Amino acid sequence: MYLPGFDLKDKLAVVTGGTKGIGKAIAVSYAEAGADVIIIARSEDELLAVKETIEGLGRNCHIIQSDVKDYTYIKAEVEKITATRNLDIWVNNAGMNIRSEALEVSEEEWETIIQTNMKSAFFLSQFAAQKMKDGEQGKIINISSVGGHTALRTGVVYAMTKSALIQMTKNLALEWGKYNINVNAIGPWYFPTSLTEKLLQDEAYVSDILDRTPLKRIGNLSEIAGPAVFLASPASDYITGQTIFVDGGMTIYGF
Repeated sequence: MYLPGFDLKDKLAVVTGGTKGIGKAIAVSYAEAGADVIIIARSEDELLAVKETIEGLGRNCHIIQSDVKDYTYIKAEVEKITATRNLDIWVNNAGMNIRSEALEVSEEEWETIIQTNMKSAFFLSQFAAQKMKDGEQGKIINISSVGGHTALRTGVVYAMTKSALIQMTKNLALEWGKYNINVNAIGPWYFPTSLTEKLLQDEAYVSDILDRTPLKRIGNLSEIAGPAVFLASPASDYITGQTIFVDGGMTIYGF
């Protein structure tokens, strides 16, 4: 029986928020699997550091310094890079959270989270699909969260955007399947990232997390890079519209 490979040789992948945590792990893992990578983030120093790592693996790396909310600029820059080659993989990873209780959420917080986590992901996916349609293939991967499935104690707007990404994934998969574009999502629980760094220093907080996690530990970044490579590779060609929760079993509980 033939098992399709996880080889991404000579593919071109875009990863938003590709300089830290989950995004960096995905970008580097794609390079390790043979892909050239475009990384998008706000910090030039961090972009250059990841670029050096990827090029050290023998792959090409392009950097775009931008906030994902400025997707018009990002689309123009990617258009230049893809003028002579296909765009194969797009990962909407960039995101943010403001952990306000629902009674305290301001309109400014609402707009910032919605535009960063949801609006940019839609319009960048739209752009990616337009490019992939021309090449008659492509993989779009949205980084959602367990918060898109299970209620969180704070961060209601964040949870709303991550739930929207899961539903967006389904709808886009339905619309774009005819173009041979696969659209899937990954829903992480707790991993060591810039968003969770302070929280994971609180022993009581970590204890509560582990109580809600059947595997009784925080995830390792390599454990989310694996599913990201899988969903970008030929091994997942017959999978679309799905969300893989990489959560140590947390969503089993549903609380």
